[in-house]
Amino acid sequence: MKHICIIGAGFAGLTAVRSLRRQDQAVSITLIAPQPELHYLPGIIWIPSGLRQRSDLIIPLDNFFKRMNVTFHRGKVTGLKDGGRTVETDNGTITNDGLIIASGGRFIKKLPGIEHAITPCEGIAAAEQIRDRLQQLPGGTIAMGFAGNPNEPAAMRGGPMFEFLFGTDTLLRRQGRREPFRLVFFSPAPRPGNRLGDKAVQGLMDEMKKRGIETHLGHKLKGMEARKVITEGGEIEADLILFMPGMTGNQWFDNSELPRSAGGLVKADRHCRVEGMAQVYVAGDSGSFPGPDWMPKQAHMADLQAECAAKNLLAEFRHEAPDATFKVELMCIVDSCSKGMLVSRTENRNTVLPQSRTFHWAKRGFEWWYLRQYR
Repeated sequence: MKHICIIGAGFAGLTAVRSLRRQDQAVSITLIAPQPELHYLPGIIWIPSGLRQRSDLIIPLDNFFKRMNVTFHRGKVTGLKDGGRTVETDNGTITNDGLIIASGGRFIKKLPGIEHAITPCEGIAAAEQIRDRLQQLPGGTIAMGFAGNPNEPAAMRGGPMFEFLFGTDTLLRRQGRREPFRLVFFSPAPRPGNRLGDKAVQGLMDEMKKRGIETHLGHKLKGMEARKVITEGGEIEADLILFMPGMTGNQWFDNSELPRSAGGLVKADRHCRVEGMAQVYVAGDSGSFPGPDWMPKQAHMADLQAECAAKNLLAEFRHEAPDATFKVELMCIVDSCSKGMLVSRTENRNTVLPQSRTFHWAKRGFEWWYLRQYR
């Protein structure tokens, strides 16, 4: 019996499990992660407003693993050797016949003074910190922004920052205390969010203007201080800073033979195979894939890549050509806690539908539908 090892219990890792089981009930699967839990990070945008609590977004996976006949190995990966056949963890080693790397990415924390900013997508605790800080502030300036990895244009998380920005404005208005606050959005890009398409970027800029949100765009970031964002185009005095830096690969990649892109991610082909390694695949934020420059790092894309990786790995086990590819598709709802803007982009079209309460509820409905398969 073939044994497959999956690293990571996020979107890509769990989708790989479901895809493998749909195609093969007999293959042995071991999943490695620090905890047997899915943290549904798209929902953290609603923690500051109270729409979501920690308990709503952490899904225990014991029942799912039992249904899928998956062996869970609790541990943090520390390295990889033997051409991918041996995974090293802080809780022992795991050997395999096939490997799917779905361990996510790591935020680049090299900007001087970045410790003075909260990085929202680092997890639930970060969103709770934002909630608490907003409750404590009587007024002042809140600066929010994001940047990318200059060596890996796709490795960024821009969408959630727009959601935290608009969600904060909505929350303060609901509380009747928007007036004493100044909201400033900053980015080194002159038109941030261009992966969404020109129409979407214009819609985001128009929404900021409508809400009275100031912008500081197109200036390279130099650093941060306790109450200040410093750019080549000036300084932003701020009582609270939220900043999403670009992403790179996991620390344990350094203790492996994995081929790396210039931006530090695992190099893969259009079939999700890791270059130069047999029966080793990658999906989601860990990988650097060929495709258009707007290819997103988001849960939907991770799911599509995980399905591709699972199909091709099983094909290799059957001595068939691993010829499946993944569709490059950006699909998101940029939410503001009461309304949402729908953005969809493929290589042939780019659709943007304006803010609507329908899309806010659609995003909440999708969360319920997505999470129920793991409960």
